[in-house]
Amino acid sequence: MRSCGGREDGGMSEAGTGADGRLVVVRVPVEPVEAAMEADALDAAVRSSGLVVRGPLFGVAAQSASGGRQWRVVLEVAHGCPQRARDALNSLLWFRAKDEAMNPAERRALLAAVAQLEKECVDELTVLGTRYRVVRAEEYAAIDEHGDIETPRPTDPEPLSPDWSPGAGADSPQVDDGLVLDPDAPLSPLQAAERLSLRSLAYSGIRFPEPVLHDSALAVESHPDVVLMPPAFLIVERSGTESWTPGSGLQATAHDARRTLAFALTWMKPRTRGLIPYDAEPEIDAHTVAAENTSPAAAELAVFADAADQLRASRLNEVEAHGTVYRIGRARRLLRWGPDGPETPRPSDINTHAPYPLHPRMDENGTVYFDEPEEGDEP
Repeated sequence: MRSCGGREDGGMSEAGTGADGRLVVVRVPVEPVEAAMEADALDAAVRSSGLVVRGPLFGVAAQSASGGRQWRVVLEVAHGCPQRARDALNSLLWFRAKDEAMNPAERRALLAAVAQLEKECVDELTVLGTRYRVVRAEEYAAIDEHGDIETPRPTDPEPLSPDWSPGAGADSPQVDDGLVLDPDAPLSPLQAAERLSLRSLAYSGIRFPEPVLHDSALAVESHPDVVLMPPAFLIVERSGTESWTPGSGLQATAHDARRTLAFALTWMKPRTRGLIPYDAEPEIDAHTVAAENTSPAAAELAVFADAADQLRASRLNEVEAHGTVYRIGRARRLLRWGPDGPETPRPSDINTHAPYPLHPRMDENGTVYFDEPEEGDEP
């Protein structure tokens, strides 16, 4: 990419050439919020000593006939295997047939796609003029010189008034909600630098099977460009000298991850460690038992409760309880991009299960049959 000179009005700078010969437009940020985010990104780049790659995640993107090169994420790119993303697409189309189809013809088209997904490992299909594709992203995170995973940045989105109530998560934004994937969108200088530097990312080392290494090298050639997705957040854990391990799925904001961690510390961890019975009433947690101080486990539970209280009081990104450090990690994802759009699952990606019917049978009129008809009966 050629060097870019920013304009004082914040307009577009010179454009470099992408891996597929298309222009990469770089926009120099001058608005205060954009400039602060770029400064944060620069500070993070200085602190970073490398990247750790967790592995692939899968979701579903859709493209309309007039969408150009843009794709819209319709099912979050957060599923651990391709078949889970296909199952999610199966459900999406089934409920569209049930609740949104305007006539029997539309419902037939949707149900035909559902039937295909029930029997085959389908990574792309077109239904009612919309092209659906199971897409593959690489999840990674920056680490510092000590091997510690990056935490949220000051300019990452945070609620003005954090809601810690148990049901608050239902109203929180979902990962990738409304996300449009646009390989031609203008980038900030640091976004462009990161995107260019990650084009050559591929698996290496003896711990990967040969088919995985082969597919990874082939993807660099077949999908030479990358599109960076917005950051997401998760809990990572480390005990003693062990490596960091994931402790949750991806969340849209750091606060959502903190709230998830607070729940884990006060409700889930006590139950998995046998400090509170699994069949205890839902409202019983580390706080209630520690406050009563009548249980032999009260002292241990007080440690969990105190860690959760620290999270709530100070918007911390790291706490420790019983020898385990819990951190809010900042995850990043990239989609490899080729001439026909985002990459689909690779042959070496592992499915945890085969396709199968997920929902009751439905006819073209929208009638749902919860019991299969007896042989010879009319449907």
